[in-house]
Amino acid sequence: MPNLHHHLPRRPVLLATLVSVAALFAALALGHPGPAGATKAGHATKAGPRAHAASRYFTGLGDQKVQMFTDPNWLQLHTKIARYIVPYDAVAHSYSLDKAKIWIKAAEAAHVQVLIAFYHSEYTPTKLPSVALYRHYVQKFVKLFPKVRQYQSWNEANRGNIRGVLASPSASAAARYYQALIRVCKGCTAIGLDVLDANKIGPTLRYISEFKREVGKIRTVMPRIWGLHNYSDINRMQSWRTRELVRALGGQTWLSETGGIVKFGGAFPNRFGSGLRRASKVLNYMFNVAAANSRIKRLYIYDWTGGNTTTRFDAGLTDNHHIPRPGYVTVCKRLHGAKCNVSRISSH
Repeated sequence: MPNLHHHLPRRPVLLATLVSVAALFAALALGHPGPAGATKAGHATKAGPRAHAASRYFTGLGDQKVQMFTDPNWLQLHTKIARYIVPYDAVAHSYSLDKAKIWIKAAEAAHVQVLIAFYHSEYTPTKLPSVALYRHYVQKFVKLFPKVRQYQSWNEANRGNIRGVLASPSASAAARYYQALIRVCKGCTAIGLDVLDANKIGPTLRYISEFKREVGKIRTVMPRIWGLHNYSDINRMQSWRTRELVRALGGQTWLSETGGIVKFGGAFPNRFGSGLRRASKVLNYMFNVAAANSRIKRLYIYDWTGGNTTTRFDAGLTDNHHIPRPGYVTVCKRLHGAKCNVSRISSH
């Protein structure tokens, strides 16, 4: 691999753009939603999973834009956890590092507990780092931000390679990145594996199994907390994928990305109403799914800021002008009931 300190492209590839493009490719895996409330066996369960009084979980947001922390609508939610995706080699590039510094500083000023998920480089997204290089950069990042004590070694590790766009680690490599992270961040909370569900979860289950076997081979401590992105499940108004994957992961699960998709290429057509209305219904269902599973302890709704007309992936609680959408109202009311006050709702 070239020396990334000196071999810089003329323009960095924006992480948000790469995530959006990757999401478009993932639409093929997510497929089209089935009937609302359908279970794995195809039997209708209109009410969905029921919340029970013993359920306890924290709700937060994931977003790449710092403006969220000063938005009065975000302040009204009183959420105290947030997630940010950062390139594993951010310390090598001032562009990536400056963005991370600004975001983390704003989060800490707002007294928000930060969860950092490492991801591919913004400069060489199709090349995976060696374990040594990954450890080198991650160790430097951890030292720069001593107040950040929660990390994920790789965002959506099982996504798979997207030719010309990004590379994803094998289960074996993901286990070694996890091992490197816990060695350089002693005393941190390291979420063991961050996986995407997809329509057919067989490959995800195999990835989890392979990761666990590799952790055993390299004699690393088995994770006690796991990350899951259950977009495919809840945007079908289903919960069986989430249940099976939480069971396979074992231990405590954080829904490190979840939410109601407003627009995602052709993967989720407006079968349950318009994109905004459907996303609002999904967000309400999301809370029920989380409350019904005692192993789910956190959920990070992705994301705060919606896209524009050309955006292929959009799950924002607000539009691109920061006006609350119906989904925001659903979240606010689920968190605070009648105390939620929204003066204007976006139709875009």
